[in-house]
Amino acid sequence: MRVRALETILVAKGYVDPAALDALIDTYETRVGPRNGARVVARAWSDATYRRWLQEDATAAIASLGFSGRGGEHMVVVENTPSVHNMVVCTLCSCYPWPVLGLPPVWYKSAPYRARAVSDPRGVLREFGVELPDTTQIRVWDSTAEVRYLVLPMRPAGTQGWTEEKLATLVTRDSMIGTGLPLLPTQAEP
Repeated sequence: MRVRALETILVAKGYVDPAALDALIDTYETRVGPRNGARVVARAWSDATYRRWLQEDATAAIASLGFSGRGGEHMVVVENTPSVHNMVVCTLCSCYPWPVLGLPPVWYKSAPYRARAVSDPRGVLREFGVELPDTTQIRVWDSTAEVRYLVLPMRPAGTQGWTEEKLATLVTRDSMIGTGLPLLPTQAEP
């Protein structure tokens, strides 16, 4: 309600053009967002050359798919493996890779997540429904204004021969932050 009230006042005073605001909202709802990151992950899962490039120069590799801009200038990709699980946080504020993940979720910006992701990452993952073996090392990456991280989750078993488009349906925003896992093939949308 506060956002709508503020928007109404700014429009009434002529500070904000409603069409420009609609265009901005449309950008983040339809052209930027988790589906962009899902396309990056699906390409990495299906193209070993792209995967290497993504690991060496994530900013350029991601930009090659048309995803760049504010919040995506300096990207680093960290890969989950059977022995290492990566999770991203911004302990100072809410630095987030907007071009590939869209708008940050409310919980990502919350003080409890920002503090606990560092002090109790396994407990935070458990609250998100992610149970990892005790032998799996958890690495927490702190995003900043200078560098933003994207987690490359492990490709689910049983997806051999899948197209990039179909693979992308398994990738969730949370799996690219590290607070979730990709969907299983049985959970994919038809």
